[in-house]
Amino acid sequence: MNVLILGSGGREHALAWKINQSHHCNQLYIAPGNPGIAQIGQIVEMGVNDFGAIKAFSINNKIDVLVVGPEEPLVNGIYDYMEKAKTENGWKGFVVGPSKEAAQLEGSKAFSKKFMQRYGIPTAAYAEFTQENFEEGIAYIKQHSLPIVLKADGLAAGKGVVISETHDDALKVFEEMIINRQFGKASAKVVIEEFLKGIEVSVFVLTNGHDYQVIGHAKDYKRIGEGDTGLNTGGMGCVTPVPFMDDLFMQKVEERIIAPTVNGLEKEGLVYNGFIFFGLMNVCGEPEVIEYNCRLGDPETEVILPRLDTDLLSLFAAMDNGTLEDANINFSDDYFATVVAVSGGYPGDYKKNIPIVGTENKLPPNSLLFHAGTKDVDGQMVTNGGRVLTITTKGNSIGEAVNQSVLLLKDIQFEGINYRKDIGYEFD
Repeated sequence: MNVLILGSGGREHALAWKINQSHHCNQLYIAPGNPGIAQIGQIVEMGVNDFGAIKAFSINNKIDVLVVGPEEPLVNGIYDYMEKAKTENGWKGFVVGPSKEAAQLEGSKAFSKKFMQRYGIPTAAYAEFTQENFEEGIAYIKQHSLPIVLKADGLAAGKGVVISETHDDALKVFEEMIINRQFGKASAKVVIEEFLKGIEVSVFVLTNGHDYQVIGHAKDYKRIGEGDTGLNTGGMGCVTPVPFMDDLFMQKVEERIIAPTVNGLEKEGLVYNGFIFFGLMNVCGEPEVIEYNCRLGDPETEVILPRLDTDLLSLFAAMDNGTLEDANINFSDDYFATVVAVSGGYPGDYKKNIPIVGTENKLPPNSLLFHAGTKDVDGQMVTNGGRVLTITTKGNSIGEAVNQSVLLLKDIQFEGINYRKDIGYEFD
């Protein structure tokens, strides 16, 4: 099969690495990709939201599978656009991703909360507000228990969620989002919800909107500082399997959350052929949903795909042809950890185009280097983002895997490099 992956980060590098292992993979293209991905497949200079170019390339290069990495093209309707290409242009492939309507599970916090309410899926209590009922929102915040969680309704590049420890701070955030449109249209509506106290974990499934298969789970570490301190980031590292994700907890997740979600999609006629990312909170042994995402996570992908011992391209084919229910899912018995190296100043302001040394180093067979924010300038690898690269290692324990990744990162250098050395600390 000919495969086109959309995206340029660590998630897409991991997807390319996994798909390239399949004996079903003929030609592998990535748009726009990065220098690390270029070592696996053919880079195509094409934006992830340039639907016309994506359609033309898919037709001309006989793309069988279009794998969408980031959320924005999904929310913008790439699935629906390419479905039209089947009838209007004779394209014969399929998209791994939901329809525009179903992608509202991630694209609109209010949509997802109402969806969960309809199907009795456990989640935090909430209310939603716009400029029209702004004063009601102020009153709601003033009487709300602390901390308070405020979420921009739409996509805000991972920055639209704020946890306020005081009512004054929450009121300032609320005004900034609604009145000053901090995130543009994304914060025209704000969802305010109760703070769930527990341990976060993410579960990933592949579904055709009727059947599903769990393909992995992981614990992500968002805070920039060790000991989970400092500002939130896009993710500083991940581990899998998570020790508390035992059979009983997973049974609760499937029965109370995954199955009702997929059943709800089918009942409402929401076309879904792709990944669902369930962002969960383990509240005293009971799972509750924090958020849905309509694609894989980053850096979670960098640990769940190395642990998955099943051919991913075969799973995509099963999703498309209706045999997903019969697929066999196998996982490695080892532990996996990824540690993210970020630019100095991240998640605030940071410089780009900083020379990187050491990415050419040969890694041991149990470790993988995934590029996230890098580019090649005249043969010199330089930084091109806040999260620059990750090293994923397989080990006999979480601690062993983390320590090996940290050790290998010491051989990679760029000015301002920063990474956490304590990923998975509570499981040591």
